[in-house]
Amino acid sequence: MPARWPHQVGRIPLRAGSFQERAEAVRLAGVLEGGGTAVVGPAGGVRAGGVLTGLGGVGKTQLAADYARSAWSGGELDVLVWITAASAEAVAAGFAQAGTEVLGAEREGAAEAFLAWLEPKAEERPCRWLVVLDDVGDPDDLRGGWPPQSPHGRTLVTTRRRDAALSGGGRRLVEVGVFTADEALAYLTEALAARDRHEPEGELRALAADLGHLPLALSQAAAYLIDAGISVTDYRALLADRTRPLADTALAVLPDDQTHAVSAAWALSIERADALHPVGLAAPMLRLAAFLDANGIPETVLTSTPARAHLAPTRALPAPKRSRRWWARLMRSTAATTATEPVSAVTEADAVAALRVLHRLGLITHDPETPHQAVRVHQLLQRAVRDTLDPIPHASAAADALLAVWPDIETDIALAQALRANTTALSGHALDLLHRPVAHPVLSKAGNSLGFSGQAAAARDHFQHLVESATNHLGPDHPDTFDARSDLAYWQWQARDLVGAVAAYEELLADQLRVLGPDHPDTLNTRGSLALSRGAAGDVVGAVAAHEELLADQLRVHGPDHPYTRIALLNLATGRAQARDVAGAVAAYGELLADQLRVLGPDHPDTLNTRGIFLFWRAQDGDAAGAVTAYEELLADQLRVLGPDHPDTLDTRNVLAFWRGWAGDAAGAAAAFEELRADQLRVLGPDHPDTLDSRDGLAMWRGRAGDVEGAVTAYEELLADQLRVLGPDHPDTLYTRNELAAWREELEDTDDE
Repeated sequence: MPARWPHQVGRIPLRAGSFQERAEAVRLAGVLEGGGTAVVGPAGGVRAGGVLTGLGGVGKTQLAADYARSAWSGGELDVLVWITAASAEAVAAGFAQAGTEVLGAEREGAAEAFLAWLEPKAEERPCRWLVVLDDVGDPDDLRGGWPPQSPHGRTLVTTRRRDAALSGGGRRLVEVGVFTADEALAYLTEALAARDRHEPEGELRALAADLGHLPLALSQAAAYLIDAGISVTDYRALLADRTRPLADTALAVLPDDQTHAVSAAWALSIERADALHPVGLAAPMLRLAAFLDANGIPETVLTSTPARAHLAPTRALPAPKRSRRWWARLMRSTAATTATEPVSAVTEADAVAALRVLHRLGLITHDPETPHQAVRVHQLLQRAVRDTLDPIPHASAAADALLAVWPDIETDIALAQALRANTTALSGHALDLLHRPVAHPVLSKAGNSLGFSGQAAAARDHFQHLVESATNHLGPDHPDTFDARSDLAYWQWQARDLVGAVAAYEELLADQLRVLGPDHPDTLNTRGSLALSRGAAGDVVGAVAAHEELLADQLRVHGPDHPYTRIALLNLATGRAQARDVAGAVAAYGELLADQLRVLGPDHPDTLNTRGIFLFWRAQDGDAAGAVTAYEELLADQLRVLGPDHPDTLDTRNVLAFWRGWAGDAAGAAAAFEELRADQLRVLGPDHPDTLDSRDGLAMWRGRAGDVEGAVTAYEELLADQLRVLGPDHPDTLYTRNELAAWREELEDTDDE
C-alpha cells in the first residue's frame, strides 16, 4: 500500500555536536532553490541537482543532512529519501526501498518504478521531494539512476569525486573545503565548553592550524581532549611527535557516529584512484606528494624524470576486490599489488594523468593554471600517508625531483619561492634522511637560492641550521659538514658580519688542514675565500699577499689551465681592486681574460663575466665614452649567448647605464635605468640587491638630468624599502640617506631660486 505523505525513506545522520553554520550551506541552498545557478527550462523554475564534493572529512554529509533536516522540519517536503550510495548496489537498493514504501510496489522493479514516479506529470498532484545520495563513490554507480529534473523535486549528492559526469545535465558542483580559521575556533570552543573545558584561544587556534582546519580531525581531537583529560598543549605535542602514528591521536570509539579515524578516512578513495588509468600510479604519486609542501607543489616536480623513475617500479594491475586493510599494504609496499604487469617507462603524460585521477577522487587539488603551486594536498592526508611508508626512497625521490627542475639561473621568482617552500617542507618531514649517506645537494641549493634572491640573513640562518644538522648526522669532519660551514661563512659575509665571516673561514681552514691536508682542493678554495673576506674586512694588504701565495700553490697543484687556478687569479685581481690598485687589478683581470679566451673561448659565461669586470677597471682611467662602446659590445654578446634575463646581462645593463651618464647623457642613463628596473622587478623581484642598486642609479641620474624632485621621490621610496629589507645600519641604507639629504637640499635651493 502506498505511504501517506509526508514520508521519509532512510535515516538522516544525526547532527554533529557543535555543528557550524558554513558559507557552503548558503551556496548549496542557492543551487537547490534556483538562486542564480538553477537550470531554467521551458516551464520555468526547474531545479537543478546539487553535488557537494570535497576531501573526505570536510563535512559534506553533515551539510547535506542539515539541509535535508531543515527542509523536512520546515514543511517544504512531501517525500524525503536518504540513500547511503557507496556502491551501485546500495543505490539500487535505496531506490527499491523508496519504491516499496512510497508506491507500495513489489520489490522487483520498485527502483525503476520510483524513478519513473518522480517524473513530473501534469495530471497528478505534485509531490515536493528531495533525494539525497550520500557518499557516491563512482559516478558510474548512478548510471541510469539520476532522479529527473522537476519543478517540485531536488537531488543532492555528496561525493569525494570531481568527475565531469557529476556536473552534467544541469547539476551544479558545490566545492566543500575545510573550516575557516574562525569556524574551526568556534567548533573547538563550543565542543570543549559543552564539557566545561575552556582553553586559551591562542592554543585552540594553533591546534586548528595543526589539524589543517579539517572538520573530521577537529571533532576527533576534541573528543580525545575530553576523554583523555589532557590539555591542548599536550595534545599538540602528541600530534607533533613524528614517531607516533596519526592513528594514535584518535580514540577507539569515535564521536558523532563516525566510522573512520582521520588516518583511514581516505583509504577507499586511494584504492579507487590506484585502480583507474594509468593503473597503479595514483598511490605512489600521492606518496611522493606527501613529503612536499601541502600548500603548493609545482607540477614540473611531480612530472620530472626522477619522479617518473620513482613511479615506474610501482606500476601494477590491481586485483578486482580488496579489503579495507589493503590501505596499509598499498601505502607500505613498493609494488601496489601482487598481480603485476611488466614495468614500463612512465611518461610525463602518465604522471599528469595520475595527478588528474587524484584530483577527480578529491585527494588532491590539481590546478594547471597555477603551475608553480599546481598540486595541493591536505596536511593530515600527507601525514596519514607518511605514517605507513618506509620514508627513505620517497624522501630521496622528492629531493631528486626538486633538484632536477631547479634552474641554475633563477629568473622566475614564483618558481624559486615554490621550490624553496617545498624543500623546507621536505626537510621538516625527513631532514635526517636527507643526510643518508651524504647531505643531499637540494639542501644547499635552497639556502643559496635564498641568498642570491637577496635574503642574505635568511641564507645565513639556513646554513647555520644545516651545519648543525650535518654535524649531528655526518660528524664534524665530514666533507659535507665542511661544505655547509663554507656556505655559512660566505652568507655571514654577505649579511655584513665580516668579522664573523673571517673567524668562520679561519676555523674551517684549520680543520681542513688537519683533516684534508694543505693541497686538497677544498682547503685551497677556503684559503681564497678567507683572503677575500679579510680584504672586505679592511686588511687589503694581507689579503693581496694571501692571494699571491694561493695562486702559486694552485699553479703547483693544478697547473695554469685548471679552473681552480683561474679562480685564484680572479681572486688576486679582486684583492688588488679592494686595495684600489687599479693598475694591478687591470693587469690581473687582463691576464685572466687572456687565459679564458684561450681555454674557454669568447662565448663562455666566465669569459663574458671577466670581460665585464676587466672593462670596469680599465674604464677607471676616465674614458667614459670608450667604456660605453665597450659595454655595448659586451651586452650584444651576452644577449646573444645568455639571453636578456640572465643576471650577468642585467648587470651589464646596469653598468652601461652608469657609464652613459658619466659620458654626458644623463637623460639616456635615467631612461636606461627605468627600463632595467622594470626587467629586474620581473626577473629578480623588488627586494633583490641588484634591483635596489639600479634604483639608486635611477634616482641619481634623474637628478643629474634636471628632475630634482623626481630624484628626491625616488630616493625616498628607495630608502623606505632599504630600511625594510636591509635595516637602518646597512651601508647601502646609510648611503641612500646621505644622497636623499643632498638632493633635498638641492631641491630647496631650486625652490628658493
